[in-house]
Amino acid sequence: MIDTAAIFGYDFGTREHAYVERDAILYALGVGLGADPCDRADLRFLDERTLGVLPTYAVTLCSPGMWIREPALGVDFGKLVHFAQSAEFFAPLPPKASVLGEAKVISLTDRGEGRGAVLVLERTIRDRASDALYCRLHQTLLLRGDGGFGGEPAARDEKFDPQSPPDATGTFAVSSRAALIYRLSGDWNPLHLDPDFAAKAGFTQPILQGLCSYAIAGVAVSRAMGRDPADVAKLACKFSGIVLPGDTLTFEIWNDAATGGSRFRALIGDRKVLDGGEISWK
Repeated sequence: MIDTAAIFGYDFGTREHAYVERDAILYALGVGLGADPCDRADLRFLDERTLGVLPTYAVTLCSPGMWIREPALGVDFGKLVHFAQSAEFFAPLPPKASVLGEAKVISLTDRGEGRGAVLVLERTIRDRASDALYCRLHQTLLLRGDGGFGGEPAARDEKFDPQSPPDATGTFAVSSRAALIYRLSGDWNPLHLDPDFAAKAGFTQPILQGLCSYAIAGVAVSRAMGRDPADVAKLACKFSGIVLPGDTLTFEIWNDAATGGSRFRALIGDRKVLDGGEISWK
């Protein structure tokens, strides 16, 4: 059984991460920019001379790694699922910087025996020199094997159920090499590389990283709405299906009058893979 005190009391410490232009460019290539090497909109995130950095690059910085596998926490890691991701972006990332990351578990709720538990990890990314806050993110993990521990009940999961046709649509073709390139930004899970490992997990081939799909959403939805991906101020979504390298994502987008941003979901054919998406811009 999970040890709630150990989970809430886990000491993440302060992590330091230094990156340079090459790292930010490699991230953009992993997301899929540069498929057309003459696309000037993509090149602004690939040209070190005038480099813009995708805001979502911040979620890869100062990663706490596989902390959840610590045996003392009691989590059934084999049944863990990255369920949702959200982030607020407060200031543009410079082309190179040294940043500091801090993390803490802010929520652990119980869906009941056989239904799992829901953990929310909050992380902040700040500039080491100026202390400027670049990003605050929330990573939601579904601990499918750890429900029924007697914790606070999980809130009801609100469904995104639009009743009108989308206001805009967009598509994004995922490179067949996307997972191989994206992993160089720090996701070393063999599920995204090793065909035999993927087969044992029940997949026909290595799958795309959820955070790569998340970053693609930031780019594709922004461009479908005539906005600059560099201006994303908030991005959130739930991971509701598997994306494979080589797939083409179709984004359905609705204007959100309440926030001035948009709501979205993504499909491959008629299969939903991202849901409950929210995005806003500076």
